[in-house]
Amino acid sequence: MMAIGRRGVLAGTAGLLAMPAVRARAQQQGVKIGLVAVQTGPQAALGTQLRDGFLQGLKHLDGKLGGLTAQVVDIDDELRPEVAVTKVRAALERDRVDFVVGVVFSNILAAIMRPVTESNTFLISTNAGPSTFAGRGCNPFFFTTSYNNDQVHSVMGQAAQDEGYKRVFVMVPNYQAGRDAVAGFKSRFKGEVVDEVYVPLTQLDFSAELAKIAAARPDALFTFMPGGLGVNLVRQYRQAGLANIPFLSTFTVDEATLPAQQDAALGFFSAAPWAPNMDNDRNRRFVRDFEAAHAYVPGSYAAQSYDGAMLLDSAIRKLGGNLGNKDALREAIRAADFQSVRGNFRSAPTTTRSRISGSARWRSAPTANSRPRRCARCWRTISIPTPPNAGCADAAQA
Repeated sequence: MMAIGRRGVLAGTAGLLAMPAVRARAQQQGVKIGLVAVQTGPQAALGTQLRDGFLQGLKHLDGKLGGLTAQVVDIDDELRPEVAVTKVRAALERDRVDFVVGVVFSNILAAIMRPVTESNTFLISTNAGPSTFAGRGCNPFFFTTSYNNDQVHSVMGQAAQDEGYKRVFVMVPNYQAGRDAVAGFKSRFKGEVVDEVYVPLTQLDFSAELAKIAAARPDALFTFMPGGLGVNLVRQYRQAGLANIPFLSTFTVDEATLPAQQDAALGFFSAAPWAPNMDNDRNRRFVRDFEAAHAYVPGSYAAQSYDGAMLLDSAIRKLGGNLGNKDALREAIRAADFQSVRGNFRSAPTTTRSRISGSARWRSAPTANSRPRRCARCWRTISIPTPPNAGCADAAQA
């Protein structure tokens, strides 16, 4: 769990889970990547993080994946499933992309899953990880370099349990990732959920919900409100005078939202799968070069997408650039033979109970130039078992 204070940068660690995926045709001259990221509206900051992280990976690989020159086809899903499907179909049929990569939101991933995988194209999610695509829902053409959605939220549930909270108010967006957030939190929190509120994914005014929280007088709030939702909720929560009720969150107070939230986020807690100051050589290089290139602090969306580039590079390189044999390509992806910014990254057989690391307490606050300072020793890691319905034969973990 992470607290937002005046020193440090947001974060924590929660494990990674990857699932199966990909189509590919023999392509010796180059490789085409369809990169799906929301670039329109209040959630565009998340898509920008995702896109910039993947492109930073390509930059570190000299513009190549496995020795093949990489061409990126940008796909703005506009956070509209029907738009995402149309654009992804065009990338598959007109641009003949070899891989589809990215995706911030679970409803977009759900919409494009069948069009991509039914064309025998590998789909590599670098953020969205709906529980419906784990366990029995596994697809041999789908992998993710992020997590099973439930995982990060279960970390905050455990943190709430450890802190001794008895009554928690829960509020999330009404879509698959929101439902996964609640399931994950409740899998570890054993106290009373005094109310469970679902709001539209486009909601920006929380006055009615804040009145409910004030009336319920819970020991804490647990919320998952990514991007623009989180910016508005944090500001309105403090303006409503509710900051005395502990604010426990996931993907709500992070590197993508802190520049806009500023001091409104001080003292709030968050769980996250990655932190900019995780202590390994790969991460240090990634963060240093990313900040130099983009002039902002990378978040988990960027880090997981950077790993996505490295995963593809390792798989294509293992096959000598031959993308024609899909079974061989799948095994090469499953091998996950690369150094992640989060540490070791490996496949886990179904017989292995993988474990994930949960977030730690990170004290963080925006500075005057909207770039959070980092704290070297203000976090703790929570390790919990992977949910029983998560993962598949090619589940990976970092």
